[in-house]
Amino acid sequence: MSEALPGERIEDKSLGDLVALASSNISGLVRAEMELAKLEIKNDAKKAALGSVMFAVAGLIGGLIVILLSIALAYGLVALGIWHWAAFLIVAGLYLLLAAGLIAIGYLRIRKIDGARRTRRTLRADLSMLRHRGEPDTPAPTE
Repeated sequence: MSEALPGERIEDKSLGDLVALASSNISGLVRAEMELAKLEIKNDAKKAALGSVMFAVAGLIGGLIVILLSIALAYGLVALGIWHWAAFLIVAGLYLLLAAGLIAIGYLRIRKIDGARRTRRTLRADLSMLRHRGEPDTPAPTE
């Protein structure tokens, strides 16, 4: 008897019945919200999967385009009078230089990683403050 029937007045129900009615309404609402969240997540997962497939296909096509343009560049060099083997070596050398440049840039970027120095410094200050009951033994970092 924890449901409010269409012709029934809520004012006539006992406190226990009202609590049971509220509890069932809340649990029904939570179940409905969870079902809605599941449906939305499932829909978003389908969209993300389709988007990922599109990106993968675009990446594959991009790779094929790079290969075709590389061959076209090599044959363009051949048309300028360079031997076939030398033209393809020149193109390969250009890619070698590009790869070396990207490796150097990546290496410099990785060397700049400081490992969360400010976080470690503030954590040490916080731990020190806790050990000394609120009085820091080192000044707080300023930035």
